[in-house]
Amino acid sequence: MEVGKEKQFVVALGGSAVYPNKIDIEFLKKFRVFILKKVNNGYKFVIIIGGGKLCREFQLAASEVANVANEDKDWIGIHSTRLNAHLLRTIFREIAHPVLFEERFKIKNFDSHSVIIGAGWKPGWSTDYVAVQIAADLKINEVLILGKPDYVYTADFEKDSSACPLKKILWQDYMKLIPGEWDPGMSAPVDPVAARLAEKEKLKVVVAGAKNLENVGKILEGNKFKGTVLE
Repeated sequence: MEVGKEKQFVVALGGSAVYPNKIDIEFLKKFRVFILKKVNNGYKFVIIIGGGKLCREFQLAASEVANVANEDKDWIGIHSTRLNAHLLRTIFREIAHPVLFEERFKIKNFDSHSVIIGAGWKPGWSTDYVAVQIAADLKINEVLILGKPDYVYTADFEKDSSACPLKKILWQDYMKLIPGEWDPGMSAPVDPVAARLAEKEKLKVVVAGAKNLENVGKILEGNKFKGTVLE
């Protein structure tokens, strides 16, 4: 591994962490302190943000007014991620790359920056997929997908009380747990398009809760943590 790469991570931050029902200012304050502290210890991050409730509200509104194509729903989602990304880039202004990573190859390296903020790219590409693609392009070996669940479960834990958390799972087994095709607004720990790319690129992906930043720190440091490793 290239020197320094062990402290570089791509983070897909679920929009629900930043915008669950409204902007979670308290989480953003804690997240900012957490990232700044890690950067001071030599870490570098590409952070890709999802759309959260903002995305779903706009998609729902459009669907209630007219018959909306999936591609248009995707564009609504993409623009919601870009608004959230501008929010993040603003609060990390002193250490963040000034350009938003909203198109493949737009940014090729960290340069003198410790943080790169990204958003959705194009229809059919979720922010999970964008995070995995960036990791492959920049040769970063580990992707953290931080969202609502602390683990990947054997079933939808919100609907099935018998669902069990998994600490580790192979990609081919994971693919049996989720829908085979991408759908705008779908809920899966790692969507099928991103999962297939991660398997192809032999990337390690960790799924964990976004709000438990102490636990996220343990993941970064290679200590025992709550979450699921997909390889």
